Amino acid sequence: MYVQNLRIAIGQINPTVGQIQSNLHKVISSCQLAAQNDSDVIVFGELAISGYPIGDLALRRDFLEASEHAIEQLLEKSTQWPNLHIVVGYPRLAETNRVNDWAIANNSAAIICNGSWIGKYDKRHLPNYTVFDEWRNYVPGETPFTFEINQTRLSVMICEDIWRPQGPVEKLKGEADICLVLNGSPYEEGKNELRRAIAERVSVNQEVALVYANLIGGQDDLVFDGDSFILDNKGNQIARAEMFSEQTLMTGERVQDLTYPPSQIGRNWDAIVLGVRDYVEKNNIPGIVLGLSGGIDSAVCAAIAADAIGADRVHGIAMPSIYSSESSLKDAKELADNLGINYSVTPIADMHTSFQAAIELSNLADENIQSRIRALILMADSNNSGRLLLSTGNKSEIAVGYSTIYGDSAGGYAPLKDVYKTSVYQLAEYRNQTSEVIPHNSITKPPSAELRPDQHDQQSLPDYDVLDSMLRILIEGHGSVDDLITAGYPADLAEDVAGKLKSSEWKRSQGAIGPRITKVSFGRGRRLPIVNGYL
Repeated sequence: MYVQNLRIAIGQINPTVGQIQSNLHKVISSCQLAAQNDSDVIVFGELAISGYPIGDLALRRDFLEASEHAIEQLLEKSTQWPNLHIVVGYPRLAETNRVNDWAIANNSAAIICNGSWIGKYDKRHLPNYTVFDEWRNYVPGETPFTFEINQTRLSVMICEDIWRPQGPVEKLKGEADICLVLNGSPYEEGKNELRRAIAERVSVNQEVALVYANLIGGQDDLVFDGDSFILDNKGNQIARAEMFSEQTLMTGERVQDLTYPPSQIGRNWDAIVLGVRDYVEKNNIPGIVLGLSGGIDSAVCAAIAADAIGADRVHGIAMPSIYSSESSLKDAKELADNLGINYSVTPIADMHTSFQAAIELSNLADENIQSRIRALILMADSNNSGRLLLSTGNKSEIAVGYSTIYGDSAGGYAPLKDVYKTSVYQLAEYRNQTSEVIPHNSITKPPSAELRPDQHDQQSLPDYDVLDSMLRILIEGHGSVDDLITAGYPADLAEDVAGKLKSSEWKRSQGAIGPRITKVSFGRGRRLPIVNGYL
């Protein structure tokens, strides 16, 4: 198929921030494939050369110069594909600075062909909400850019430029036939549908075909899902790339897969797996270690880890205490066997007794010391092996402080940090549809930290379906106690949950990062003062 008589390609690549030469190699490989398919133009994602987001690396001249040098290398290489127009994102030194500001870079797109510059485009709208800090790091562009191929006019824009209703996208009608959009759009629940709706509105209202090129890959706590696509000037989909996978998508002779993305819970699973995989691989970490309690959270984390990097690189350690049930140890062993991961058992009873003999412990301190003993064992394994320790806490527990600082909260990465407890069960059911690896008992038994006799989570917390509904109002909805009461929750419960959320801010500030899947994630997605007298 063709769009306005042109063969279009999208280089949906997985760049790594700072690995400029490696990213350039990915760009070159996609260009070669596109040229072999006689493509007229190939579009890459936002800052594909440098990786995205680069944060305050945008303030370093040496970094910007290295990025521009890579573009010069691509310019020279492009003579091998004389008919291919390359549109690729990169940061560059700005020609003008904002007054009284420190930004020195433009978030730019290079447009080159056959060893020559066609032009440059600088992103005009710089998002400064949720996880974005672009106003801090970039100088905004001021002018549009349009070029022609075979009498077809192509306009270039970058991500936020098409999201602003009164932005430059509203001036495309009559000025361009195709809009090429470079994107670094992070994954979150519902984002795929939202992007598509925005793109379809632009295509229909402005009567332009639209090429939406997105990045894929994990970068710290962000995951980019790809899902690049091409629409005609009536908003109809012509081609779509896979989610969470590198791909050079090309229009042309072959039939494209026009199916819509998988279920939301399936997308969440894939996003978290990719986030874990890329955090491990991009940091050259040899493997993963985590505690296996027999509970649902550690079971789901172990399955994610095995799917992400392979079972042979995952080590699960069961650390039973005098309060651990036999069924919990059995569930942990069954999980490890089902997944095929490495498994060992290190009882903590003797170590716990030694602490009890040496230090006077309150009931709370006695519970916490057990969690911290386990953290010491896990961190020792991490030190000995170089493996990454996963923190297995979920968003519900992290929200209300139902965790032990320097205990079960210890770790370098937290796969479930943005997953509410009720969604953890959904992930488990989803994963078991492929192969039943998570024991049935881990899913059905009442959740418990097993740090004292007959302990269950609901002795300290409301039922998780109630708690999660309340937390969504407070976190995603930026709500208040009054909002909870208006929604029908008792005043004392509303004050208790909101108070727990507020008082746990100090714990969250020290917690591991984890993949973002909701609109408001802890960390860079939600920024509140720790010292805060306002409930």
